[in-house]
Amino acid sequence: MAPSRSLPHFDKATLPLTSDEALMLYEDMVLGRSFEDKCAEMYYRGKMFGFVHLYNGQEAVSTGAIKTLRPDDYVCSTYRDHVHALSKGVPARQVMAELFGKATGCSKGRGGSMHLFSAEYGLLGGFAFVAEGIPVATGAAFQTHYRRNALNDTSADQVTLCFFGDGASNNGQFFECLNMAALWKLPIIFVIENNEWAIGMAHYRATSVPEIYKKAAAFGMVGVEVDGMDVMAVRAATLEAVQRARCGEGPTVIEALTYRFRGHSLADPDELRSRSDKEFWMSRDPIKTFATYVLEQGIVTQADLSAIDQKVAELVDEAVHFAEASPEPAPQDLHHYIYAD
Repeated sequence: MAPSRSLPHFDKATLPLTSDEALMLYEDMVLGRSFEDKCAEMYYRGKMFGFVHLYNGQEAVSTGAIKTLRPDDYVCSTYRDHVHALSKGVPARQVMAELFGKATGCSKGRGGSMHLFSAEYGLLGGFAFVAEGIPVATGAAFQTHYRRNALNDTSADQVTLCFFGDGASNNGQFFECLNMAALWKLPIIFVIENNEWAIGMAHYRATSVPEIYKKAAAFGMVGVEVDGMDVMAVRAATLEAVQRARCGEGPTVIEALTYRFRGHSLADPDELRSRSDKEFWMSRDPIKTFATYVLEQGIVTQADLSAIDQKVAELVDEAVHFAEASPEPAPQDLHHYIYAD
């Protein structure tokens, strides 16, 4: 079964890659996939609790978008936030420790799977409620805009990436924030990860305009559609959007057509999606297709990729060991981190 709409073609020749860039993109995607596979193992072994939503299949979106940013830029995520955190630079050991509820986690063990946060790495949080992060991201972009235009701070040119799914695009926050972002020309990029399913609701059954990127036109905003299984396509679209944002030309909507390879969460038996649908999308695995491309083009060697696979496997194993050895949050610290110091 094909997707509900055709995937846009991207000419890879328009975005030449160096070997270093190719290896960076490959490593980030492999890290995301390996980390999530390990999370599934740890969850079923009783090391993690609550809801855990994995990102398998969508790695090209996180890597392609976030790896265009500077360290001082911002990312706002959803409840499917582990890989966004990793792409933004949050160490794997800190993310894993957070999922284990340990004091060494990036949210000090208080956030868990759906609420990763790191001021140090510009991760503004994972948000459990659908569309909840859109106003937060818009606010972050506004403060950058205000510092630059009202306070004359010439160093204020940070860009905010706001991730959310197709289900969030029917919520009121989406339209309200697009309106404000366009009105004030905020340096924000709204990245819609359209994996065709909002939990158990098929996207085409829930919206009158399935092409979400077209909604940007109502606000005079640039809206683009990309193949979210192609890391180079996502990267190219985001590079353009980042440049517009830094130059004061305002926001962009990027709709990335992608697919999650696992159920909505690890508690989801994933019985609603058809087998043929899953097989179609899994044949377009973003990691495998990118590896094939860079090998065929002679950009990297198989030895290069194998070395990264081994490096990532060791990194993820080390993250688990770190998390297991880390202390639980101390009871006497219960009231810490409620208010700013």
